[in-house]
Amino acid sequence: MLLSLVLHMYSMCCVLPAAVLLGTAPTYVLAWGAWRLLSAFLPSRFYQAVDDRLYCIYQSMVLFFFENCTGVQILLYGDLPKNKENIIYLANHQSTVDWIVADMLAIRQNALGHVRYVLKDGLKWLPLYGCYFSQMYLVIFPEGTRYNPELTKVISASQTFAAQEGLPVLKHVLTPRIKATHVAFDSMKNYLDAIYDVTVAFEGTVDDKGQRKEAPSMAEFLCKECPKIHIHIDRIDKKDVPEEQVYMKRWLHERFEIKDKLLIEFYDSLDPERRNKFPGESVNSKLSLKKTLPSFLILSGLTAGMLMTEAGRKLYVKTWIYGTLIGCLWVSIKA
Repeated sequence: MLLSLVLHMYSMCCVLPAAVLLGTAPTYVLAWGAWRLLSAFLPSRFYQAVDDRLYCIYQSMVLFFFENCTGVQILLYGDLPKNKENIIYLANHQSTVDWIVADMLAIRQNALGHVRYVLKDGLKWLPLYGCYFSQMYLVIFPEGTRYNPELTKVISASQTFAAQEGLPVLKHVLTPRIKATHVAFDSMKNYLDAIYDVTVAFEGTVDDKGQRKEAPSMAEFLCKECPKIHIHIDRIDKKDVPEEQVYMKRWLHERFEIKDKLLIEFYDSLDPERRNKFPGESVNSKLSLKKTLPSFLILSGLTAGMLMTEAGRKLYVKTWIYGTLIGCLWVSIKA
């Protein structure tokens, strides 16, 4: 009986957040759609300001579950973000939690409403979200897919490609691809302040034999199976980034060589004092509940209110159905 209760409580750690995050999606889409119509004849800066605020409210609710409720410790190293900037965020990719880590940094710079992601092509078909998330804090994972130590064929293919190209072979990251980074930088260079080269390590992802394990999934993360996230940041001024693709390709690989060295020390160091940490001093960055709880209360309250009436429930269902269809149609047109 006690075991059943424990298992039930464990499952609720991820079921409840998932239900709230998905359940409030129509509320968010309705609010955004209403503002889109109301602002149609206003200068675009007015639309953008409110759009950013709405997006910030939703993403803050996401962080309420993924940071405040899980109690995870965020340890920051390197060039700690201070001022709000227009950036491209380049990071190693190992988990479905990675996009939330980008949010964790953005909220600490008061830039959460400006975050957008370069997504895998298939993710643009996500109901309600896909056409919106892929729309200036641009997040790119140059590896193209997640690093999973259990997928040995993917790692081997990446290392073989690097060797064939005459590039150093990497151990804890995959060989980066240049296309998305180059296109993003070339399109945004007149507005950019910097590139943030971010290296992320999830503590507790090494087994008893010292072998690296798969990074936590969203469900595992919400079930508090990741005690700490270590985030190393290198701020690179845009003038220090080569603009031509052939030179940027070499530059990007060199950045991933640096990531690899950081991760080798984090995971493989024989010195217990250096293992499970990045070089230099770390800052334990705790997120105030005031940053996230109001968003949770606003969105969940509005959703509950809508579901309490028959007309509200009909509108809710229609938003899911027609919002998804319109989003897919929009993505098809853009493709």
